[in-house]
Amino acid sequence: MNFENIIAQRNNKTIYRDGDRVIKMFCKDYSKADVLNEALNQARIEETSINVPKVLEVTMVDGCWAIVLEFIEGKTLSELMMENPSERNQYLDKLVDIQMEIHRQTSPLLTNHRDKMFRKISLSDFDPMTKYELQTHLNGMPRHNKVCHGDFRPSNIIITPEGKHYVIDWSHVTKGNASADVARTYLVFLLKDSKDEGEYYIKSFCKKADTPRAYVERWLRIVAASQSVKGKKEEYDFLSNIVNVVDFR
Repeated sequence: MNFENIIAQRNNKTIYRDGDRVIKMFCKDYSKADVLNEALNQARIEETSINVPKVLEVTMVDGCWAIVLEFIEGKTLSELMMENPSERNQYLDKLVDIQMEIHRQTSPLLTNHRDKMFRKISLSDFDPMTKYELQTHLNGMPRHNKVCHGDFRPSNIIITPEGKHYVIDWSHVTKGNASADVARTYLVFLLKDSKDEGEYYIKSFCKKADTPRAYVERWLRIVAASQSVKGKKEEYDFLSNIVNVVDFR
């Protein structure tokens, strides 16, 4: 394996390109169960009609777990948006189209989104009454079984030179209500201080999917509480403000 060409780096993982393969290397203290679950999630998504890089291998290198994937040549939607700002809205429309394509899929063995959100709310730092209210709110939401990416954003879409799209980073995928996935993407834009892009995105999705915006926003408190568990201090006040209002708008 060649570890000279770093293509991305985060706190707990480094991603390398090795010819026609991508090596996703995790830090030594990263959970073995989480690595294996991520590879399993990706393998299950491969069984749908969604275009994803194939898992080639799960291995250990110098005591670190690594997932080896097929390399996809191309640029991310976020790169294309930066390079062509006048076409931003067209790219956001494409983002919506791809997300709707994902939501048309099912994968029965995926983790249930409701169960995952319930656990995350329990792990949050909010007071017991707020947790109880959020979990009650969650239990009252409609139950669906659609594939939900869980971290759907422009940087997780690769467009090949031929115009074919691939969706990457399936570590957070679940089955559940599509509007929860949309609320999560909308929150990503807000946290990036990209409110204009977020507004265009959510309006485009609601129009294309014929879904009331108020219905999507009913999920915002839940996904904000879930995001707070990541422990990013710079986000906490913003997320708390969302969690502590009944009507987001």
